[in-house]
Amino acid sequence: MDASLEQHRVDLACSLRWAARLNLHEGVDNHFSLAVPDEDGVVRGNRFLINPYGYHWSEITASSLVLCDAEGTVLEGDNYVEDTAFFIHSRIHIGAPHATCVLHTHMPYATSLTLLEEGRLEMMEQNALLFDGRIAYDDAYEGLALATDEGDRLARQIGNKSILFMASHGIVVAGPTVADAFNDLYYLERAAMFQVLAKSQGGKLRTISDKVRADVRQQFSTEAPKLADRHFTALRRILDKTEPEYRH
Repeated sequence: MDASLEQHRVDLACSLRWAARLNLHEGVDNHFSLAVPDEDGVVRGNRFLINPYGYHWSEITASSLVLCDAEGTVLEGDNYVEDTAFFIHSRIHIGAPHATCVLHTHMPYATSLTLLEEGRLEMMEQNALLFDGRIAYDDAYEGLALATDEGDRLARQIGNKSILFMASHGIVVAGPTVADAFNDLYYLERAAMFQVLAKSQGGKLRTISDKVRADVRQQFSTEAPKLADRHFTALRRILDKTEPEYRH
């Protein structure tokens, strides 16, 4: 196996195991995917790794991940891809070229915001500011994603943003690497949790000035990649000690 593809498998398996540990999963539903290079070495979204149908995230290993193409043909692996996963992930990979890694969850706090009319992540707290200007909102739930048209619609909705809040459904996080996307996924749920907890207290919420928001956006543009790298390195290190079979 190509060494880079093997590492991609390890990283995606690590992210799924940690999402289960952090209660960001939902049964055997939801999927994480990673576009990998075509045979000429260029990433076009035509080939991607994704967790297989019917596996709990806590049991995913690098070798259990499926490599498939844009038509749903399994190129590597003994398993297959669930239909809604294929239509969401394949079309976002192709329609939103920046979305090399696509993580879709129904994680509790962030998803709860999608159940509110005009539900938004408010820029009132430091973790939320990591996503300032990076969020798209789809305010029209249109049922299960069981067709190419719905996948294409979601790709248009996320556009060039990193986060998509899907009305009455869940979240999509897109990033250039597994580490970057998983770091965003983690801190997005933390930001949503803090917002829900703060609003539940019934007090007046703090605001952050536009100037400070602009300053923090600039700070995060350099700090976030470093944070993602050291965060994900630590997560791999812990799994290497406690669940080393995830690499196999």
